[in-house]
Amino acid sequence: MIMKAPHQAWIYSTSQSSQQKQVLCIKKSMASSFVYDLNSLYNYVVSDGNGVKGMADLGLDKVPELFIHPLHERIDKLKARNNSYDQPPIDLSMLDGPWRSQAVELITEAAEKIGFFQVVNHGVPIELLESVKSAAHEFFEQSPEKKVVYRKGVSPTPFVNYGTSFVPGLEDTLEWRDNLRMVYMSDAHALRFWPKKCSPNQHKPNAKTIILSSEEVALEYLKASIPMVRRILHVLMEKVGVTLDESIINDFIDIKMIQMNFYPICPNPDLTVGVGRHSDMSMLMVLLQDDIGSLYMKMEEYSTNVEKKGEWMEIPPMPGALIINVGDALEILSNGKYKSAEHRVHTTSGQSRVSIPVLTYPRVDMNIRPLPVVFKSYGREGCSSSRVTFKGFPE
Repeated sequence: MIMKAPHQAWIYSTSQSSQQKQVLCIKKSMASSFVYDLNSLYNYVVSDGNGVKGMADLGLDKVPELFIHPLHERIDKLKARNNSYDQPPIDLSMLDGPWRSQAVELITEAAEKIGFFQVVNHGVPIELLESVKSAAHEFFEQSPEKKVVYRKGVSPTPFVNYGTSFVPGLEDTLEWRDNLRMVYMSDAHALRFWPKKCSPNQHKPNAKTIILSSEEVALEYLKASIPMVRRILHVLMEKVGVTLDESIINDFIDIKMIQMNFYPICPNPDLTVGVGRHSDMSMLMVLLQDDIGSLYMKMEEYSTNVEKKGEWMEIPPMPGALIINVGDALEILSNGKYKSAEHRVHTTSGQSRVSIPVLTYPRVDMNIRPLPVVFKSYGREGCSSSRVTFKGFPE
């Protein structure tokens, strides 16, 4: 009997190992078939809700053709690294003291020339930023069965959607990312419908420990970001001679959305993209990067070297900082004075990463066009025809 137990354990261990090998073989077989059967791949990733993460977890040796982007759409990391963004973050606490005018100049100059800038002392607790990154990882690390219930068409609310790429049904080539979009309707709606997690996240403001579930973490991050958005909008508008009351600001950022992006490990990062080139239709976006980075912005006015204009520049992550991005709506509102820059995201082979933007949009029935005082001061031929009604599409 003394020898029997170890023998049984060995048999069990061998059987378990055999099962693991069988599962691995099945995964490898599925991964191999996806290289040639793009319809099955699309159904597995998109229709069945396994996402890019589910596909990557099969152990792909190379990127399937459905995710291979044309050469001109890929990111030359080496070239972009030579154009690395080197501007220091803007300290928003300067707006409260004798350095206010300097802070205003830094914010408006960045919005005019780049369309992107990083901020610190922004009022969002660092512990909350870490918690929301953890919440994003926890959501996407779940089994597909727990994520697929939030797919468009089956989600318990149309304001919460889990999916892959941007509009996969209309795209010839898919992006290497999964995402969860949550539109803010009310606190009660968010706490009822935003995804819940099995394990809580911890946030410690004012040295008092508060345990927040993941939907509370996402909600607190969004709500903590909005005062900063309002403040920056006031600064940008005042700089062009426009003083907006709170009701107008409310209309300009009426729609608020938090989006969690997940970029799985990629076997061939140079063949695909995490997010393709685009500008945001929003008023302003607040972006939280993790410490891996891979965000790139197209250089326009920023470069003093004419030869570099139109090239891509990496925005490296900075601990505790948030990125502010001018959106299309604000560019139109300012008649082109503030720039909505194109940007995109690279993939990585080392480890998975997340990014969490908070996007703000005007009220759906607003007619967005250049403000009269701005058009008079900064009028440019052709800009006056810019007009958008939000749902965000050109008239």
